[in-house]
Amino acid sequence: MREGAVVKNGKPWVGDQIHDEKTGRNGIVTDVRGGTYVLRPLHGIGNWTTENGSELAVVVPLAERPDRAGPRRTGAQRSR
Repeated sequence: MREGAVVKNGKPWVGDQIHDEKTGRNGIVTDVRGGTYVLRPLHGIGNWTTENGSELAVVVPLAERPDRAGPRRTGAQRSR
């Protein structure tokens, strides 16, 4: 895990970009259901799951992802 990465209870959380050490894949955490992590690839479609969050290394926490930077704008704000 990157130094200074923000995680929930010391584990990756929804929105974090991760590296799955078991599969060697990079992805985004899309959901956590009863301890099972649902992950999607960075590009393309599909998903995979893992029950071992300790095998997921946070590469970029949600708060630092460039595609998520700054506050979300509503439609009214975009049209100004």
